[in-house]
Amino acid sequence: MRFPTLLLLSALSFSAYAAERPSNLEPLPPPPAFDASAEAAPDSEPEVTISKESEQTVEEYRANGKLYMIKITPKHGVPYYLVDDRGDGKFVRQEGLDSGLRVPQWIIHRF
Repeated sequence: MRFPTLLLLSALSFSAYAAERPSNLEPLPPPPAFDASAEAAPDSEPEVTISKESEQTVEEYRANGKLYMIKITPKHGVPYYLVDDRGDGKFVRQEGLDSGLRVPQWIIHRF
């Protein structure tokens, strides 16, 4: 049973290999030259704006122009964070960035 199947498959592969090429084929054009300056890659590092007030220091973190986290460091006390988890502009206070489980939430497509 295996030998006839093998013989049939080899005959089909030889017939596909021996098929004639069309005569109207043209070569592919060369690939376009790569220009690194034209590549609009988004910044991998966030933009940080630091403003010092009399009683506290406020650091605003932005990615692609959108504010996603604020770190507030009081003059006397422990720093805390205001984080926009959902991207809707509502900030939630967190005492540290490593508290709790964060499930990755990527936007695949917006309608």
